[in-house]
Amino acid sequence: MNSFSQINDIVNDPIAYARRYKEESGNKVIGYLCSYTPEEIIFAAGAHPLRLFAREEATGLAAAHLQTYCCSLVRGVLDNALSGGLDFLDGAVFPHTCDSIQRLSDIWRLNIPFGFHADIVLPVKLNTASARQYMVDVIGKFRSDLEVCLEREITDDDLRNSIEMFNQIRAGLKALYAMRSENADVLSGSDLYGLVRASMIMDRRVFAKLLPDIVVSLEAKKGAGVSPDRKRLILAGGLCNDPDIHSVIDDAGGVAVWDDFCTGSRYVEGAIPTDMDPIEAIADRLLRRVVCPAKHSDLYSRADHILKMAREKRASGVVFFLLKFCDPHAFDYPYLKNRLEAEGIPSMLLEVDDRPVTEGRLKTRLEAFLEMI
Repeated sequence: MNSFSQINDIVNDPIAYARRYKEESGNKVIGYLCSYTPEEIIFAAGAHPLRLFAREEATGLAAAHLQTYCCSLVRGVLDNALSGGLDFLDGAVFPHTCDSIQRLSDIWRLNIPFGFHADIVLPVKLNTASARQYMVDVIGKFRSDLEVCLEREITDDDLRNSIEMFNQIRAGLKALYAMRSENADVLSGSDLYGLVRASMIMDRRVFAKLLPDIVVSLEAKKGAGVSPDRKRLILAGGLCNDPDIHSVIDDAGGVAVWDDFCTGSRYVEGAIPTDMDPIEAIADRLLRRVVCPAKHSDLYSRADHILKMAREKRASGVVFFLLKFCDPHAFDYPYLKNRLEAEGIPSMLLEVDDRPVTEGRLKTRLEAFLEMI
């Protein structure tokens, strides 16, 4: 494994990779749908955590269970499961996030006989006196439930080893983010996107060994940094399921120097403390990490974070890249847009569904936005 093309092959067909991994390793595979899933516990249990994404080829089976105004992630994952595409899973984990994912959990439980099923009902308000203890209790229960299902004790040493490896992976990815923000020619946005996705799909041991070599090889590259003619942009939203967005931005004369995606910087932010009880340490990271609209820490934390990133990364504007029918992010958008405007930072909204955006139309809109700023 020494090329981005091989990583992209995995990212483009994660299900084929996961099936192959399970056959070759004999390990169980647990699917999950949100970055608030404590992957460290799944890995410490000897199982493989696999982030589930929607596939482009829909069979229409999900339409019998979900309204058409559910987001494409939920519809696509359910469709894949109902059609047998996920029959190799040994379980699935559904954190308490949006209404659609919570209802997907109910439908899944009734229709998908894929072993272990867990709802992780994490606190929504993270700034109350009881939030930390509640978070610790929920994560501790998940550990116990997983032990019973997999018939394996998850020791504190198992958890510490897992935490150390996930910290290493996140630190490597964060280093690549910082590198690209200063010199976009070192690493394309599509390749960075692929690496973050791969970190949620691949055998974590393999990825953890692979990543340092990539970081070192890119650090050795020399470059003058981002051309002043290219407008620096921050991408914001839930998840990015379309890697071509980066190449379209490049072609339009811009460069995405940072993002606020759960399949991006929010996933790599924050190391887990290693000098305390491992369950409490995992809970502390989830409490401290940059929030999405599914969680609440204070009234302005989301806007404050995006503004902070825009200033630190010297961004000229923000592009909101939102899944159609994603209510939490749609509800957040007006207030975020107003805060950015008040600070003199222009923004635009791109709403997408499960199909890749037509590049020509997208490029035209981005070119108009970049000319405006």
